[in-house]
Amino acid sequence: MNIIALDTSTEYCSLALWLNNELISKEVLAGQRHSELLLPMLHTMLVEASITLNQIDGIAFGAGPGSFTGLRIACGVVQGLAFSQNIPVIGISTLEALAQQVNAPKVLAALDARIGELYFAAYEKTAAGSWTSIHAPLLCRPEAAPVIEGAGWTGCGSGFDLYHADLSQHYSNNLQQIMPDCYPHAREIAQLAVIKFAKGEGKAAEEALPVYIRNKVALKESERRR
Repeated sequence: MNIIALDTSTEYCSLALWLNNELISKEVLAGQRHSELLLPMLHTMLVEASITLNQIDGIAFGAGPGSFTGLRIACGVVQGLAFSQNIPVIGISTLEALAQQVNAPKVLAALDARIGELYFAAYEKTAAGSWTSIHAPLLCRPEAAPVIEGAGWTGCGSGFDLYHADLSQHYSNNLQQIMPDCYPHAREIAQLAVIKFAKGEGKAAEEALPVYIRNKVALKESERRR
C-alpha cells in the first residue's frame, strides 16, 4: 500500500510517504507559508521516491484540531489530489497522532488552542496496537480539563508545554511523565492511516473535511471575560 500523509495544523509543514511498509518523511518550519511549500515538497518527495500520484492508494491528513488556516489548506490540497486520481482519503485526529508519537500505554494529548485554551483528548493503547479514545477531543481551559481516572498517564503536546504548571497540578495524581516538544507529524498520521485504510475506512475526496472543535476564531471582549 502506498500512502501520502500530510499535516499543516501547526507552524510545521509535514509530509510522509508510506511505500509498502517503508516510511519516508520530511518537515519544515513553515510559519505561515504552508500553501507555498506543501505541493513543491510533495513533488520533490514523489520524484525522489520514483513514484507518481497514480500509484498512490490513499491520502491521509491531519484533520484537526489545530490552526484554522492550516486545516483548510490541508483539506484543500487533499481534495484536489484525491479528485484528480479518484484516491480515497482519511482524516486523522492531530491529538491521536500525538499519542502515536509518544507511544506510551496511556496518553493525555493537549494542543495550544490560543486565547488561554487548549484542545485535549485522552487515549489508551489496545492490545492490537491501535488507540481507544478514553476522552474525545474537546476545547477547554487548562484548569477545567476533564477528570481522568487512574495513574500512569503520559502528557504531551504544546498544551503541556505552555500550561505545564497548571496541567501538572491538575493531573498530579494521574501523570507519570510529560514529554516536551511534541507536535503532530505526518509520520504518525501515515502509521495510523495504514490501519484505517486496511479496514476499508477510506472516504471520497469531498469528505476530506477539517475538525475545528472551536467554531469561532475570535471572541468579543464580553465573551473573553466570560
